[in-house]
Amino acid sequence: MALRLIWKDDKSPDGNSPTIFVDEETRDLVIQGYRLDTRTEEEVHAAGNVPDYENVVRVPAHVVDAIRKACDVSDGGDQAR
Repeated sequence: MALRLIWKDDKSPDGNSPTIFVDEETRDLVIQGYRLDTRTEEEVHAAGNVPDYENVVRVPAHVVDAIRKACDVSDGGDQAR
């Protein structure tokens, strides 16, 4: 797996998250986000089971543009490094 760093949030308290990558082999998005608070986690589980092999993270709204860029890279529309 070769991850291509797309974006790292410079607004986070310690500068380490959220972060967005594209896996250059599979073109999957890999997103690091904030852990869910208890209430949000309860709402997620009320909608259905989260399998042991999955995680749910919160990605702030100001990250949407970076996700769009990652989608473009994943689709092959942005080849620039």
